[in-house]
Amino acid sequence: MSTPCRCHWVDLSKPDYVAYHDTEWGVPVYDDNKLFEFLMLEAAQAGLSWYTVLKKRDSYRAAFAQFDPVQVAAFDDSKVAELLQNPGIIRNRLKVAAAINNAARFLEVQAEFGSFSDYQWQFVGGKPLQNNIADPEDFRATSPESDAFSKDLKKRGFKFVGSTIIYAHMQACGMVNDHANACFRKSQVISR
Repeated sequence: MSTPCRCHWVDLSKPDYVAYHDTEWGVPVYDDNKLFEFLMLEAAQAGLSWYTVLKKRDSYRAAFAQFDPVQVAAFDDSKVAELLQNPGIIRNRLKVAAAINNAARFLEVQAEFGSFSDYQWQFVGGKPLQNNIADPEDFRATSPESDAFSKDLKKRGFKFVGSTIIYAHMQACGMVNDHANACFRKSQVISR
């Protein structure tokens, strides 16, 4: 049985990375709590590899109230101090503060738009963009859509939401299908 073709960035020696690619990456997400999780994790990734964050996702879940934005927005100084001692997460004071800030901003967006999903998906016209990724150099780090999304998030007071981070978020939650044309997941994600 031959190994299916996957995107070039997948390290086949890491089963959890392969599973993430094969089951999650690029699949459209409309659930607000899942979107908050991806937004938090992408912000935590800033300056690091995605795999570093992926390995810590379960610890993040436990430390950040199962990614419940209501609870995270209410974290106080004693909770911040506790988080900064937690070896299971990235112990960066600015990133922890951004997570709490972003939870409060997330709730404001939900109140304004009815859901964060409705707000987020407007940046791609409500359906995933299908990108033509024939070669590794076709992968991009930003797009006009991520630029607009990032700019609006910053205007609303979100932190760690530059265009590159937001483009990675858009890839992760299926706003763009950036599976390589030869990747077995490309057509599976399109047909969902």
